[in-house]
Amino acid sequence: MSGKVIHAGTLIGCPHGGRADAAPAPSRGVRLDGLAAATGALVHTVTGCRHTVDNIPMPCTSVRWTPAAGGVLIDGSPVLLESTAALCYTAGLVPQGPPVITTASNQGVTCG
Repeated sequence: MSGKVIHAGTLIGCPHGGRADAAPAPSRGVRLDGLAAATGALVHTVTGCRHTVDNIPMPCTSVRWTPAAGGVLIDGSPVLLESTAALCYTAGLVPQGPPVITTASNQGVTCG
C-alpha cells in the first residue's frame, strides 16, 4: 500500500460536506510537519453532515478505516494513509460512502 500519511492537519470529510475530526492524539510519537500521525486507533467523528433520505436526516457520524495487513505500525496500530480503505457511517452504522481526503503535505518525519 502506498500514499501519503494522514496526520492531524489532513482535512477529512464525509461525501455530504461534513467534517471528520480525530480524537486528540498523544502529545508524543511520530510527527509529520510537526503534527501527529494518524493511526487506526483514533476515532474519527463526523460533524456537520446534512445528508437526508426522503427528508429524514441520515447524517454521517463516524469514519471507519480498514488498514491493510502488514503495514507500518505506531504503538501497535496501523498508520493511516490517504489510500487506506474507509467508509463514513450513520449512527445506525449504515454505510454512506468513502470519506473525502484533502491531500496533505508531509515534509518531515520526526519521532518523539
